[in-house]
Order: sequence, then structure tokens, then C-alpha cells
Amino acid sequence: MKQRTLKHKVQAVGVGLHSGERVNLHISPAPENQGIVFRRSDLSQDKARPITLTPDLINDTRLSSTIVTTDGIRIGTIEHLMSALCALGIDNALIELDAPEVPIMDGSSLPFIYLLEDAEIIDQQAEKQFLQVLKTVEIIEKDKYVRLTPYNGFKVTLGIDFDHPVFHRSKQKMTIDFACKSYIEEISRARTFGFMQEVELMRVHNLGLGGNLSNAIVIDDMEILNPEGLRYEDEFVRHKILDAIGDLYVAGHQIIGNFEGYKSGHAINNQLLRNLLNDETAYKWVTFPDNENLPLSFHALPKVA
Repeated sequence: MKQRTLKHKVQAVGVGLHSGERVNLHISPAPENQGIVFRRSDLSQDKARPITLTPDLINDTRLSSTIVTTDGIRIGTIEHLMSALCALGIDNALIELDAPEVPIMDGSSLPFIYLLEDAEIIDQQAEKQFLQVLKTVEIIEKDKYVRLTPYNGFKVTLGIDFDHPVFHRSKQKMTIDFACKSYIEEISRARTFGFMQEVELMRVHNLGLGGNLSNAIVIDDMEILNPEGLRYEDEFVRHKILDAIGDLYVAGHQIIGNFEGYKSGHAINNQLLRNLLNDETAYKWVTFPDNENLPLSFHALPKVA
């Protein structure tokens, strides 16, 4: 299987969920083996250099996954875009934005799927490298946990636990095996969510400044405030799966393995990925030059142009 990039440059305009700032986003083709690269086009020339994404750059995980470099350059809320890039198998891309946060769009990854499909996905010459999990790596923190285990494919099992009437009417656990189900149909439309009672606290910390009913599910003491309701009966846990996929794709490579989490979040997801990559006995890089033995999960990747 070959690496993938885009055929054309595409752009979108939106608002940052936490910053509230208007954002111009451009996504461009990139050379083989470059990976996913971010660039802040609004900064001075010495600070507008390309930033190749790695797990060690995710240094702010308050309600999102945010790149923070050693010299303070920030690129926030990357997880929904990263989730879309993973779903489409895009290995190499340049992402430029003129604000400190990726636009939230409608709170899901579907607008990014449409944007990337509009750019047309193309094969490159180099072989795609997969990150194969060889042994169990896990983190347990009080009542929450995340783990990666060996599996010939890509499967995600995630559980959430919110003591609230809205969640009591919804399934709070889901397993999706990507050999059997489609990310675009099952996961991509699930939106981020938040509670009205948390809004004031968030805004004290300059978070959630761009949030509204058009880009998030908002919940009060008893009900969902969005007039259209939910897109899936269990949209909350599906969105958590969407987030986890984006957090794991910060590695820049699709994972061959099984991810399980309970009450997981951006911080613990990122630490799990760091722990995996810091243990050379826990993983290996693999390629499939003629697609022989390629796990079924990756046969389902959308066709290239």
C-alpha cells in the first residue's frame, strides 16, 4: 500500500471553538515521508516555520489536543481534523492556518472529510508505514483507563460514564471494528458536546469562547438544547471514539491494534501513545508492498483519484 497525499490545495473558513477567533484554513499536498505538518501563516517569518506533528508536541490537553512548541507557538483543537486524515489514510499534508486554532466547523469531522475528498486523494510512490502494536500498553488512573493491544486490524472500544438524564437514555459504550464498519457512516457525524453549567468556568480560562448550538451539542440540567436533537442515538460515545482516533493519529501513522478506553480524554490518550513509542519492544513499523496480508480494516480506505 502506498502513502497518500492530496491532489489539490483546499481551504475553509471557520471559528475556533475555544479561542472564538475567525480562522482561514488551507490544506495542501506534501511530499512523501513528510508527514502531517502544521504552519501558522499569521506569525512572523521566523515563527511561521513548518511544524512536523509528533506526540511530544501535544502539550495542552484542556478539552482538546493542542500543539505547543518550545517557543510557545500554539495550534489548538487538532483532533477532529486528525481523525478525518486518519479515516482517509492521508500520510502527508501541509496544514496552514492564520489563527491559533483549527476551526471547529460543525463540531464533527464530517466537514473535514468533505474538504479532503474535494482535494482528491492520490497515491505516492513510497510505501505506507503502519504502526503495529506488539504487546499490551496501558494506563490506569483511578476509575479511568486506556490500553492498546495486538490485533490484526484496527478496532476501538470506548466507554463513557456521565451521571445525567440525557446520558441515561443513551448507550455509553461502543465497539467499532473498521474491518466491518465505515468511519464516515458510523463516526464522522458525531459532534462534540458540553454542559451549560461548565460554560462560565470554561470562559474564565479562555475556553469555549466560540462554542454555540451550531458547532456543539449543549446540555442543560435535564435536556439537550439543540432543537434538531442528536444525529445518532449514542452520539456522545461516538464522538469520543472520533476524538480518540484523532489523538492516536498524532503518531502520523495508522495503528494496527486494538484501542480500549473508559472515561478517556486527550491527556491520557496522548500519554498512551507516548508510552507505546517509548518502548521499542511494544511496536514495529510494517509495510504491505503488494497489499498481501494487509488487514481488512485498511482495505476499506476510500479509493484514490
